[in-house]
Parts: sequence; C-alpha cells; structure tokens
Amino acid sequence: MPRFTVHIRDEWLAVPCRDTSNTIQWLGLEALKRYVKNKPDNGGITAVKDARFVVRRCQGLGLLDTEDTIEDVLEDNDFVELAIEGDTMSPDFIPCQPGVSHLTAAYKEPGEYISLDGNSLTSTDLVNLGRGLYKIKLTPEAERKVVQSRELWTPLSKKTKVNIISVVYGITTGFGKFARTVIPVSKLKELQENLVRSHSAGLGNPLSPERTRMLLALRINILAKGHSGISLETLHAMIQAFNASCLSFVPEKGTVGASGDLAPLSHLALGLMGEGKMWSPKSGWADAKYVICFLQGLALINGTQMITSLGAEAVERAQAIARQADIIAALTLEVLKGTTKAFDSDIHSLRPHPGQIEVALRFRSLLDSDHHPSQIAESHRFCDRVQDAYTMRCCPQVHGVTNDTIKFVQNIINTEINSATDNPMVFAERGETISGGNFHGEYPAKALDFLAIAVHELASISERRIERLCNPSLSELPAFLVNEGGLNSGFMIAHCTAAALVSENKVLCHPSSVDSLSTSAATEDHVSMGGWAARKALRVVEHVEQVLAIELLAACQGIEFLRPLRTTTPLEKVYELVRSVVKPWIKDRFMSPDIEAVHRLLLDQKVWQVAKPYIDKYQTEYIPESRPVSPTAFSLDPPASPRKRVRHE
Repeated sequence: MPRFTVHIRDEWLAVPCRDTSNTIQWLGLEALKRYVKNKPDNGGITAVKDARFVVRRCQGLGLLDTEDTIEDVLEDNDFVELAIEGDTMSPDFIPCQPGVSHLTAAYKEPGEYISLDGNSLTSTDLVNLGRGLYKIKLTPEAERKVVQSRELWTPLSKKTKVNIISVVYGITTGFGKFARTVIPVSKLKELQENLVRSHSAGLGNPLSPERTRMLLALRINILAKGHSGISLETLHAMIQAFNASCLSFVPEKGTVGASGDLAPLSHLALGLMGEGKMWSPKSGWADAKYVICFLQGLALINGTQMITSLGAEAVERAQAIARQADIIAALTLEVLKGTTKAFDSDIHSLRPHPGQIEVALRFRSLLDSDHHPSQIAESHRFCDRVQDAYTMRCCPQVHGVTNDTIKFVQNIINTEINSATDNPMVFAERGETISGGNFHGEYPAKALDFLAIAVHELASISERRIERLCNPSLSELPAFLVNEGGLNSGFMIAHCTAAALVSENKVLCHPSSVDSLSTSAATEDHVSMGGWAARKALRVVEHVEQVLAIELLAACQGIEFLRPLRTTTPLEKVYELVRSVVKPWIKDRFMSPDIEAVHRLLLDQKVWQVAKPYIDKYQTEYIPESRPVSPTAFSLDPPASPRKRVRHE
C-alpha cells in the first residue's frame, strides 16, 4: 500500500493511502486528523474540515495543488510538508510567506568560518554552528595530524607501519562479539559498509536540521584531532556536506551511550554513503542518491557526539534561562512587595558559594536602591511584614546552586567536545593502534542528569511564585490577576499548566545514567544511557523556560494593578519588552500564543539583553550598596569597648 510521510508543525506522520486517485486535499485532511487525534487540545485546531493549509513536496519545495490527485504529483514514500495558514502554535514557528517551508525559511548561508582543530571548540560555538551562523574549515595542524594517523594503518600507503594482515579491531575484524573474527582483505570495504547499514537501526522522529548540524560539526571536530584513522579526503567531504547543510536523517532514539552513539552516528554516515534520507535547504527531505565520501565506517560512528551535541544545547539554554530567572524573580518580588534586605552582601559573604553571591548581586542591581529607586518599594517601606516567603527570600540560595551546577556541567561538556572518543585509538607518534574505552558516555550522561535536576529547581520555585501572584490572600492583588473574577478566569489555568510542567519534570529528573543493560552478547556489558539523559535534559530545560515565561507574564500583569507606581528602571525595561509582544490582560482571551511569544523572548535571551547593561554597570562602577531602613532589619548600639565600660563603672 502506498504511504506518505507528512510533516505538521514538529511531528512526522505516516499516512497510508489505499487509493492514489484521492486528492492532495484528502491527504492533508487525513494527516491533520492523525495529528489532532494525539493532542489533548486537538492542537488548537477546532475543526479539521475547516482548516486552510498549503502542501509542498519536501524535495524541491514544489507547492502542490490541493485539487491534483496523489498519483499525478507524488511517488510512493514521498515526504511532504503541510503548513496551516496563520499557524503560530509550533515552538519552532518562524513567520514566513504563505507556502514557504518553515524548515527552510530560517536558513541563510553563512559567510564566516570557524576553524576546527579538535581542541578549542566550545559549547557556544557548537550551538552557533547548529544555528547555521558559520561554516567550518580545518586548521593546517589538524590536517597534518589527520594525514599522519591515516598513514599509520592504511593498506594503500607505502608508508604503512601496520601490515594489512595485522589484527586491528573494526578495521580487519568484526565488531562487538565478532571482535575475534578476522575479515579477509577482499571484504574489508564491504565490512565497513555493512557496519553502517546494520547499525542504522534508530527509531523515532529525526533530529532537527539544527541538531543534525551540531552532530555533524562535532564529529568533524573529533576526527580533526587525528586519532581516528580517517582519511583527509573523507573529512573534507564531510566538511563540504556541512557547509552545504546536506544533512542525514538521524532518528533521535536508539543509543545506549556505549560504544558511543552507534545508531545515531551510523544514520549520519548512511546518508553520506548515499543511502537513507538526506535534507538540505534547497531540496528538503529526499532520498540520498550521491556518495559524498569514501567510507571508513568505524571512524565515523564510534563516539559520544549525539549525547554531547544535545548536551551542549541543553547547557547553553540552561545558562540562558538561569540568568533570566533572576530577572523574572526580581520582578515578581517587586509585584509581591518583597524586601531587598535578604540580598545584603554581608549575608552571602558568610556562605560564599559563587552562584549564591552572583545571584544576590543581580538582585541588588535590579531592585530598589539609591541608584535605581522604586516607587513600588517605597510604597510599602514601613509595612508590618517581617520577612518574605522562601520563594523570594531564598532565591540566591536556590538559583545559586543551579548556576554552579551549570558551570560544572559546562566544563564537562566542553572537555567532551574536544575529546577523542574513538575505538581503536590511533597514535601515530607511537606507531600503534590501541583499543580503549573513551567511547563510554558516562561522563556526559552523569553531567546531564545533574543538569536536569538542578535546572528543574528554577521551575519548581517559579511555580510557587506564580501561585503567590495568583492567590489574592498572598498577593493582595485580584484573584488570578484579572478583573471581574468569575466572569474571567485570568491566569487560573496558566498556573495549572506551570504545575503540570513542574510535575512532568519531576519524573524526567530521574537519572537515566543509574541504569545499564548489557548489550552485544555481554561484550558491551555496561552502558551509560546517555542519549536519554541528553534528550530529557533538553525537555526539562524547555519546561523550565515555559514555566518562567508564565511567571513573567503573571508578574507583568501584576504590575498593571500597582499603577501608577513604577518599579526600577531595569525592571520597567523588562516590562516594556514583554508589552511589546503581549498586551495587558483586560479580559479572558486565548492565552497559549501569549505564553509562546514570551517563551520566544526567553529563547532569544531578549530579557537578559535588556537587563544586562544595568547589571554590568552596577558591578563595574562599584555603586555603594543601599541598605534602606525597613521592618525586616533593626540595629542596636554597638557594645561599649572594655575601656569605656571601666570608665562608666
């Protein structure tokens, strides 16, 4: 039976078609039915039959007339994309002209290069490569090392030091349980091809083009270290594929994280050898037809690059949202009329964790001070409240350990980004190839489990602050931050959404790296499960971003009820940024687009960019710390010195 793969928003759907005389309109509606069936809210689509959409082939990006029959314009197993008119529901939504693929609309060929040497790439660089901001090239030193390691064992080189009949794992032997099976010389090329084909056994949705670019770039960086035995010609071909954004279809599931990420990296190599599916900005998804590089299978598929590339994105996004969480919490504290005394530098110098000190400093730079006075803070200066709830008072302690954990994880990820994780390892200077265990993903797996646990706490404490904003007995604001409560529900269900995401994170924070299953007939008898650690860390970070987006919306809505009083200058700038994309909540309306719009601000780090100049100025100009009088602090006369005491007596 003919089958077609339809891309809707962020999902791929297989649609069987018994009768290819049906129209493209039928195919689109059938795909939409399958899409909404698995969505609790029908994906925001009220009536499938009334949905207006355009359909295009992924290969060639040709628009399809909805009245054409399927058999006239499509071939069996074609990939097509369906774009709903006016759709903004996808988290990857990019505004574009009707009929223009959002998969390709964002891609612009970069003009700048990053030079790879296998030693100096950072997680920030890798994420930027994934976003398509740079092309890549090798340094001359990296090229020299690649050539030198290749010459060590290649049977085609007159300078080879390892005879072709030598037993080298994965080069002249089978793999895993078959490591003791020596392969005849005549079948060595077939061995490498079979390796990639058989190991391409992953399942699930494909990695996005951005993440596949990261995966390919990181594999190139590791090969550039010169310890894999890859040929320079193959490596140059991989670089050409990256620079043209020709990307393999890599399913997200299937790695146990030792020996490295075999299934995902095999799918990456499969496209490069002319099999499977490939994607490019010009063609979309299509069958791979051209052999991009001469195959050296084992050198391409043995490493932790899937775990590490996804981990790099997770740690970069975690760092971005952690900084912005301080700003959002400071705004909430203002709305809830909290005190700044808990952020006094003397308190935090007595417990000098770097993250705690850093967060307290950010709060001081944003909240009421002689430098940035706040009318809201002044309005409750002499209230009878003694101290604030933990969700406000303990932000430096809770947010601080998240910051310190992110730095710890970032250090491990950056080390892994520039580590040789092949097996066997080629040591050209020693004239040896040695089998080792650098492919084991325990380091990034453990680190990313730590990351998920630490970053989750930002959402956990944020959800409690949302509760305080929405609860009139705690906020002194209208219930659920809306007028005419009852007629309007305001932020009631937005808070429920935040609670649901936090609860889901609690399950996702169970560490995957505590698990291990023996594979490959007990040859690979302990594995890291790092692939799931990376994928769920990313999901946890995304949930944290979304919860904080809800808090930011709620805090800005709370400001509306305190007008005409104004907060500090930096927090007013944050308020103005939010209001540039979301209007105040006067009465109930469709809320999901508002949350998505603010989530996009956080993804683009716009909140950080607005507040950062004020934070930097406070730090660099050594502005004296303000310690205004309030009921939460009291002072005593200092005790008399012993000499004065004697005189007094």
